[in-house]
Amino acid sequence: MEITKQQIIHTDVLIIGGGTAGCYAALTIREKSDAKIVIAEKANIKRSGCLAAGVNAINAYIVKGRKPQDYVDYARKDADEIVRGDLLLTMSEHLNEVTSKMEQLGLVILKDENGDYVARGNRNIKINGENIKPILADAVNQLDNVEVINHLNITDYIVEDNTIKGAFGFHMENGTAYEIRAKKVLCATGGSAGLYKPNNPGFSRHKMWYPPFNTGAGYAMGILAGAEMTSFEMRFIALRCKDTIAPTGTIAQGVGAKQINAAGEIYETKYGLTTSERVYGTVRENQLGHGPCYLKTTGITKEQDEDLLKAYLNMAPSQTLKWIESGKSPSEQDVEIQGTEPYIVGGHTASGYWVNTGRETTVKGLYAAGDVAGGCPQKYVTGALAEGKLAALDMVKQFKAGTLKEADIQTETEIKVQEGEILSQYEKFRNEDAPAFSVEELEEAMQKVMDEYAGGIASNYQFNEKQLALADEKILQLQALAEKTAAADMHELMFAYELRERLIVCRSLIAHLKNRKETRWHSFNENLDHPETDEKFYKYVNSKLENGEIRMIFRDIVKEDTYEHTN
Repeated sequence: MEITKQQIIHTDVLIIGGGTAGCYAALTIREKSDAKIVIAEKANIKRSGCLAAGVNAINAYIVKGRKPQDYVDYARKDADEIVRGDLLLTMSEHLNEVTSKMEQLGLVILKDENGDYVARGNRNIKINGENIKPILADAVNQLDNVEVINHLNITDYIVEDNTIKGAFGFHMENGTAYEIRAKKVLCATGGSAGLYKPNNPGFSRHKMWYPPFNTGAGYAMGILAGAEMTSFEMRFIALRCKDTIAPTGTIAQGVGAKQINAAGEIYETKYGLTTSERVYGTVRENQLGHGPCYLKTTGITKEQDEDLLKAYLNMAPSQTLKWIESGKSPSEQDVEIQGTEPYIVGGHTASGYWVNTGRETTVKGLYAAGDVAGGCPQKYVTGALAEGKLAALDMVKQFKAGTLKEADIQTETEIKVQEGEILSQYEKFRNEDAPAFSVEELEEAMQKVMDEYAGGIASNYQFNEKQLALADEKILQLQALAEKTAAADMHELMFAYELRERLIVCRSLIAHLKNRKETRWHSFNENLDHPETDEKFYKYVNSKLENGEIRMIFRDIVKEDTYEHTN
């Protein structure tokens, strides 16, 4: 299918990504104002984003006896201080409120005999969340003056004089090129998966920790638009059950299972209990010949056996099937664990757009919320909901202040130029002759480069500066080849853009890894040239694309005071 027609839409707010943060932002905007909203979702909002398959717990909640500052302190310690205290605090103050709202919308939250939520540790509550995304989607679909456009792939922002004017994209089913003009834009596209070679080849090669359709589109568009990014070097590597990629937290927290090596020795306390240290300890024990590594479940009760089998049947059936097929329950065998390939995801680490407390980026009128927003790790589902709300509230506040200006003739001329460039790029991919390499081949080459030279599984997540220089050189070569790929239909055009997005993110990531000249988070940022923590780097490592070059920016740590963009 060719680009058959063009459509221009005018709206007050464009939300890119109909996932967790995007949906909640729409609910908040319509509750607080009469602003018109368009939601652009490249899948279908009923089952899109990180919540597509559901979740069995709320991992960011202020349980009885705790306060928002406790959550800030926990996240700060886990990230070794490189966080935005102001973002963490404003998020934490809304965690319980957005949870209550979700319950009102129909989310089932488990309660004890006293009617209190069933807590799992200091920050978690149990839910029956298989249908959490349909609940959010249904609530959005019932709103008036909100247009949801499913299967619309947004590719580029419309920016003039560092101010957002909207975005361009194409529809994968009807071949329409969209130009959406908006006074405010919320980027809620999620983080970036698929940059590195996964540890499951063959049949399971696309089995990964994070949704494979979250390609880093929001990061890439922001980078190209000159938005400031932060902390890409704080990668996220999930510790998972081997082969099934099932979460380990349910076992570790649910039955108190400790991390042990092949000799049965508890090693987790030797390396530390932060998220990165749990991964690092597992890697090191294997490197030292003490592996395989496990979560010790042998000896748990039959009741705990049943709880684990049921829990995983709901969220990761492959793990329950593995237990059943082996003929041994969790109490009869320990669960082998390993790290995944690295990801860039601001819901777990601090990677993403550099934003102020209203979640506005350094591009005026452009907001970021959820996994795509930086500075605020450990946000999970409720944190993404909270950030969607905070961005929405700031937009509404600015609308009411009446500071928005209509586009002038000069702006229109500039937008027409951008429009022509974007459309010609779409047509180029669609009309290109058979390329030397397919999108899939280039993607595999990219993953191999990142795996071997930029701290992937093959190198035990370690890297040095010479390897990073090679990685950058090879990614640049792949970018040139990616411009010559061809798309037989609109679906393939989406894949071409997803490759482009991933390569853009790879280059920024490499620059960040290179410029934090220390090892602050083992495994997440294991720099062999600088193996120790250096207090000179008690700073944010930020970046901005200027004239085709990535400029690094080092900023001082922001505590709980309110931060606003000043330069």
